[in-house]
This record gives sequence, C-alpha cells and structure tokens, in this order.
Amino acid sequence: MSNSQNDALFILIKTLTKAEKRNFQLAFNRDNAKEDVLFIQLFNVLDKLKDYDEDAILRKIPDIKKQQLSNVKAHLYKHLLMSLRLLYKQKDPLIELREQLDYARVLYNKGLYNQSLKLLARTKTAANERGEVMLCYEIIEFEKLIEGRHITRSLENRAEQLSEESQAVEHQLANISKLSTLALRMYGLYLKLGHARGSEDANEVITFFEENKPEVKTAELNFYQKIYLYQAYSWYYYILQDFLLFYRYTQKWVNLFDEYPSLLQTDVGLYIKAMHNLLTAHFFNMNEHKFVQALHELESFIEANNETFNENTRTTAFVYLYTAKLNHHFLEGTFSQGLELIPSLEQGIVEHQLKLDQHRVLVFYYKIACLYFGSGDNNNAIVYLNKIINLRIGNLRADIQCFARILHLIAHYELENYSLVEYLIKSVYHFISKNKDLGQVMEEILKFLRKNIYANPKALKEAFIDLKERLVLISRNPYERRSFLYLDIISWLESKISGQPVQTVIQRKFLTKEPRI
Repeated sequence: MSNSQNDALFILIKTLTKAEKRNFQLAFNRDNAKEDVLFIQLFNVLDKLKDYDEDAILRKIPDIKKQQLSNVKAHLYKHLLMSLRLLYKQKDPLIELREQLDYARVLYNKGLYNQSLKLLARTKTAANERGEVMLCYEIIEFEKLIEGRHITRSLENRAEQLSEESQAVEHQLANISKLSTLALRMYGLYLKLGHARGSEDANEVITFFEENKPEVKTAELNFYQKIYLYQAYSWYYYILQDFLLFYRYTQKWVNLFDEYPSLLQTDVGLYIKAMHNLLTAHFFNMNEHKFVQALHELESFIEANNETFNENTRTTAFVYLYTAKLNHHFLEGTFSQGLELIPSLEQGIVEHQLKLDQHRVLVFYYKIACLYFGSGDNNNAIVYLNKIINLRIGNLRADIQCFARILHLIAHYELENYSLVEYLIKSVYHFISKNKDLGQVMEEILKFLRKNIYANPKALKEAFIDLKERLVLISRNPYERRSFLYLDIISWLESKISGQPVQTVIQRKFLTKEPRI
C-alpha cells in the first residue's frame, strides 16, 4: 500500500471540496506566526501533489526540517479539523448541540450555574427531539453534578425529576446498545457469509439472533431503537433469503421517516440507506412496479437535496443510486442499455475512491461484469472479473469472489478459449473449496465445463438441456437459491439451447412474469 493511502493528512486534504479549501485559506491565510506560515505552505504543497512524497515536500519547503515535519503536519491537521467543524456546524445539528454543551461548561466554570442550567435545559429539549439519547445522558449527568455541588434554588423536587430522567435515559441507552450491537453483528455475518450456504449457516445465524435479541416492546422504543431493531431483522431475513420478510422490515425502516419527519433532514444518510435496502427487497421479490416507484423517489430526493449533502452522504448516495440503476437493468434484462451507465459509474468510483470501501468496489465490478456478460460482450466481462480476481481483500464477500471465478470460466468458454478453461478449472475448484463455498450449482457447472469443453454441437446441446434440468431440480433447495441470485445460469442455458442472446431470454421472462428459477 502506498504512503498516499496511509497518510491521514494527505487523505483529508484530497477529500476537501473547493468550498472547504477556500474556507480554510480565508481563515488562516493572513499575517501569521512563522509556524502558521509553514503549515499553510505545507497545505498548498500537499494539495498539488498527486501522491504523498516526503522528499518532494522537504524540497519544495526548505524552511521545514525533516525533524519538524511531523509537528507541522499535526498542526495543519488540527487547523483543518477546526475549519471544517466551523463550516459544518451550520449543516450538522449534532455539532451545534455539542457546542451548546461546551458553552454550558464554560458558564459553569465562570460560576454562572443558573445560566448553565438554562442552556442545558434548552439543549436537552433539542437533543430529545432528535433522538440523541447519549447526548441527553451527558446533559442530565452534568445537571446532576451542578445541582449536587451548588445551591441553585431551582425547581422543587429537582432531585426526583433528574433521577427519573436519568433512569429513563439509562433504560434507553441499554436498549440502544443491545439493538445496535445486534444490528452490527448481523451485518458482519452478512459480509462474512453472504446468503446462508446451507442448514449449518442458517442454524448458526438463527441461534445467534435468538440468543442476542433483547426483549423489547416496539411501541416503547424511540426512533433509533426502532431503526436498529428493523436493521437487525432486515439482515437476519436477508441472510436467510426470506425476501418477503426482508421486504417487510425494510419497509418499516423507511416508514419510520414518515413518523419522524425531522430526522429526514438530520440523518439523511440513514434514509438513503433505508431506501437502498427497500429497493434491494423489491429487486429480489421481482416487484418491478414498486422498484421503479422507489427508485424514482430516491433519485428525486438526491437531486433535490444534493447541494446540502456532506461528502459522506454524497458518497453513500452515489453508491446506492448506481446500485439501484444497475439492478433495474438486471430486473428487466436490458443489459445493453445498462452499459451506458458504466462511464459515469467508473468516474464516480474514481471521485469517491478515498471514501469507498473495497466491498463496494467489489460489488460494482461484479455487476459491471454481469452487464457485459448479459449483453454478449465476454471480453469486457473478463476485464472486470480479472479486477475482482486480482483484488487483495482476503475473505471479504468470498461468495462474490467465488461466483466471479465461475462467471470468468463461462465467459472464456463462450469465447472458445477451451485450453484456458481446462487450465483454470483446477484453480477455481481449489479457490471455491478453500472458501467452503462449493454448492451443488457450482459443482455441476464445473463438472459440465470439464466434461464438455470439446463436445460436438449435437452432444453439447443435449448436455445443456441435461444441465438445465439438473439445475432446476437443485433450485428447489432453498439454500441453493443464492447461486441464482448472483448469476442467472438458467437463462444462460436457455439462451444456449434456443440460440437466442441471454438478454433476450431474460427480457421475455420479465415481460411474461415468468419466474427466473
């Protein structure tokens, strides 16, 4: 990994927008001490560098000695964060609320206890409205400290009131901790397993979920408690491939923003993620009408609010909007039309590369490869599948890595690269076995390719028909269905049998509402 990917200051500067850079320069580019002049020079040099290079920095700024560089970098990093905090205070209500808590501390230190308490009371009301339970807890503890140490002559029964508030918040915090931990660990299981590969995986997920699910009454939960609960259930049913119940809980997640409209503005990223999961549910349930409607809602929301998004939200919006657009083409079988998305998608990947995790890039590469494969362009499909195969990402989404290798084999088979297919089969089999992901579908495809590489046309057509019949039988196993979610192998076989392009077969199934599996 290059230094440019490791250096926190360099990465921070490269993520700054033009407005953020201008704001920083206006704040600090005045008559300053020598140390300040040095960190401004360092900012300008780092801003122009394509890659982090300490030797180049020291050459361009001779006033900075090598032993000084780390201190000047730390100084610059601190001032950049200060500048960003001031800029984003207007956009992020939580920063504003925490600032009010700091002001209350200043008033307390000045001995102005009643002024501090009044400010804390206003801040607590605002925090309650936004569901910020942790901040409420901090405020209540601060109020208790003031009341316990000083005579404030505040309201009667103040001790009892604060005690009740404290107990209520502690109960909420306990629920949030349990529910958020459960939601996070379910997401972690999904990143590790993908969809359940068999009864062993399913039993592991069910047992874990039942043992860790807290006993709660949904009606008594606040916004974030409900969010974490619905997230946990969404991941649970998604891993188990129960897409109807996955849909039910993603819809509950989205509906929460109708119940709490103020949160739509204060936690935009969470709303976009909720819409992404709802779109995924519609996709897997083949609800084309509802999918298109939800996609339109998401796209309209992003267009209307994009100017107010921070960089994190902008990246989230990019990822989920393009994921939905790609899925729309997979749903309708319009692969050739979907290719038009690729240039802007690749440009977006480059623009957001410092904020995109490898999981997102992996999924995008696989979807792009599937677009090319579905449109009949096997050469370009192989280009993107090679990107996946060459990614150094350990066992992250091992399921997609395995299916990418299967699709890689099929694409080479389509190009009649038979000797290469024969050579690759062993390494693919070894990779899939190592990841313990050799399901019946993969095994049948590998057997087919190994046996029929050099078959004559008549025998080959019979082999395609035989493989399709066996895969249709296998598809009745609920744990083997996941294979068909990643790769519509049945439609590919039907295209080989009928002599039609694969996208023609999928489009026909879409128009006639014929099941894919």
